[in-house]
Amino acid sequence: MTRLSRRAMLRGMGASVALPWLEAMAAPRVTASGAPKRLVCLFQPNGVYPKAWDVTGTGTDFQLSKILEPLAPHKSELLVVSQLSSGAKGHVGATSAFLTGTPITKDANAPAFKPNMGVSLDQFVAQRLGKETRLASLEVGTEPPRAGGENDLPIAFASSVSWSGPQTKVDPEILPQAVFDRLFGDRAASRRRLEDNRSLLDRVAEDAKRLEARLGTSDRRKLDEYLTSVRDVEKRIEDSLSPRASSWTPKSKPNPERPGDGIPARRDEYVRIMMDLLVAALQTDSTRVATFMLAHGFSRQNFTFLDGVKGDHHSISHHKEEGDMTAMYTAVTRWYISQLAYLLDRMKGIDEGGASLLDNSIVLYGSGLKDGNAHTTSNLPILLAGRGQGSLNPGRHVALPKNTPLANLHLSIAQRMGIETDKFTTSTGAIGEL
Repeated sequence: MTRLSRRAMLRGMGASVALPWLEAMAAPRVTASGAPKRLVCLFQPNGVYPKAWDVTGTGTDFQLSKILEPLAPHKSELLVVSQLSSGAKGHVGATSAFLTGTPITKDANAPAFKPNMGVSLDQFVAQRLGKETRLASLEVGTEPPRAGGENDLPIAFASSVSWSGPQTKVDPEILPQAVFDRLFGDRAASRRRLEDNRSLLDRVAEDAKRLEARLGTSDRRKLDEYLTSVRDVEKRIEDSLSPRASSWTPKSKPNPERPGDGIPARRDEYVRIMMDLLVAALQTDSTRVATFMLAHGFSRQNFTFLDGVKGDHHSISHHKEEGDMTAMYTAVTRWYISQLAYLLDRMKGIDEGGASLLDNSIVLYGSGLKDGNAHTTSNLPILLAGRGQGSLNPGRHVALPKNTPLANLHLSIAQRMGIETDKFTTSTGAIGEL
């Protein structure tokens, strides 16, 4: 059922008519335990092989595709949503549009390159609901930023799907130890380190501003990208130095061990450690909004650890419809889907007083590209999981009208998270079929 704002009106032919009170205007349902609702967003790079992704049948009468088979145990908690489009171009544009629904463009009034974006869904929700928890949101990933360009856009912008403002990218934390320390570390020691880091960042920013006047256009652009990253780190430090008190007492508490130093050599181990930390953050109510970039938007992660796969993901995605390449492309995406299945298993196994963490969550999974071979951004591969405390009706394939704006899904999720709004970036209306 679509949630409506109490200010909702019928509009047409230049007139507006107020609606009477409807059940759809009621406050979002919560569990008897008072557990909060959570939003989890997961991004997979490089698209999918459409013939192995697309499901058959609609409504409850649908069959999981080859890629989606690992989700069979969770079919009743799954919404496959097809025919969403972003209109973005290339890896950088598609990555940036995944949670904004808005193709990245250059700010024409800026002397150096500056992006002109909408706020991403996760940050939009966090900015309105984040005051309830110690961390407004948590962003994690597995790959560092990269240099270079694509379609006159810096590849550095493909390092994150989270934007807290039109020109402020929120980069994910890729070190498991850093995520653990942020969640469970010695608060006094962490505060001292954060204060030292803030002082250092202040000095760096001052020096950078003095340098800016002496640089050419290209170097100023690079410096501006760097300063944007510095400001993001400063904001995270401020949030950590002024933690919020949780308004809900979790029914159970995890007892995680601090991950070893460095990044795990095995990709599956790395991803699952990050997923375990993400689940722990939600379970302890440290945050109610979490985003996981499973890889960089231009990822060249090598997948030779999978049987029959040779080479890196980006290269494999340009399959040219060659049988061996499409088989490897399918195997890689199926591996990513198996990681999603692991996350859903974990969330489903956590009881929050008559409902699971998964029941109390909305999980968004997908890629900014449909087919990596052609860089298509129509009919995107998008999944929803969980029940959102009754705000979602899963176990179905929802086939929307062709080229439905991706931002319409973002708007619909924001409303189901309890936010009263009738607009999100380029949305044209909420999706009632969810």
